[in-house]
Amino acid sequence: MESLDNLVNALKKFPAIGPKSARRIAFYLLKQEDSELERLGSLISGLKKDVVTCSHCGNISSKDPCNICSDPLRDRNILCIVDDLESLSAFEQSGIYNGLYHVLGGNFAGEITDESADFLSRHIRELNPDEVIIASSPRIEGDMSYYTLIDVLRGLGVENVTRLAYGLPLGGSIEFADRMTLHTALEGRRRV
Repeated sequence: MESLDNLVNALKKFPAIGPKSARRIAFYLLKQEDSELERLGSLISGLKKDVVTCSHCGNISSKDPCNICSDPLRDRNILCIVDDLESLSAFEQSGIYNGLYHVLGGNFAGEITDESADFLSRHIRELNPDEVIIASSPRIEGDMSYYTLIDVLRGLGVENVTRLAYGLPLGGSIEFADRMTLHTALEGRRRV
């Protein structure tokens, strides 16, 4: 059946969805009421229409600035630089960090473009934080970006730069770390 195969092929493009999972999801969807499929289709098609990128930090939200940047209870003296939105989400879900973020974004192969360095520079100048935490994943790409970020931050005169401790598994990703691992990594960060 061509439409089923097309759906399976589309679902396989999602992260962590292999052929078997894609087929299972497709058969699950076949069992759903038409109204539920229409609702799901509407949510997917409207996703990008309702989402904006925060002009301060690079997070996504329904408004600009995002809920984190506009929250007066957040600690504005600490800025945590994360690789991507998934890493920010992992920190927020853990509930262990109450400062602000800066999302580097992109496919993050350790390369920081001039545009992303300028965006980060502007954010740091606006905040003038007491501490900048580099929360790159403990992989080769994360190390490459770490050293590039050190150069950018030194150029801005930022003195108190820390990096997450290696409580995170080497080769892992922040977005898959549990609360305790993130807490240990955050608490064990060290000055660079």
